Amino acid sequence: MTQRPRWFTNTKPGHSQWYIERFRTMAREGADLEGEARLIDAMVARGSRILDAGCGPGRVGGALHRRGHTVVGVDVDPELIEAAEQDHPGPRWVVGDLAAIDLAALGEEEPFDLAVVPGNVMVFLAPDSERAVLRNLAGCVRTGGRIVIGFRREETYPYERFDADIAAVGLSLEHRFATWELDPFTDESDFAVSVLRVR
Repeated sequence: MTQRPRWFTNTKPGHSQWYIERFRTMAREGADLEGEARLIDAMVARGSRILDAGCGPGRVGGALHRRGHTVVGVDVDPELIEAAEQDHPGPRWVVGDLAAIDLAALGEEEPFDLAVVPGNVMVFLAPDSERAVLRNLAGCVRTGGRIVIGFRREETYPYERFDADIAAVGLSLEHRFATWELDPFTDESDFAVSVLRVR
């Protein structure tokens, strides 16, 4: 039996609703919630196809849709997908496991220009599924396209293991930054934004 994602096993009951309301409150208060989307928008042509992998309640994918891109968001948590549908109409929001979902079988046969994986998704995956997720994402993106992944430093999935998984699935690490604002990454950085190229 496949292990459940850490999103479910390492959080308390009610966490999903708390997470949804947290971002709704921040949006009402005028917080800047579109930093990731601004970077991704600058990396692709207008009207690109973008996969928001681990989309949560849809703030990044929604912002990219408003910038003119075709967005499909995938998340394993049905509560988060329901919130995305309510708060950010326009993109296609899908419940699915990033390690196993077959987007072509859902009618999304055209490859994506870029996949973005924000929100610490990699440290909330099921244990030992990270390589399968990276391989699946690579299969969703066109040759020459990119995957942009941001997550905090965690002992459960250190950057050294991430880099080994990147190489194992045939992706190339092109850039690494410490923030979505492109601050330099150092050995002391507690967050990494990695830009991967699909070959």
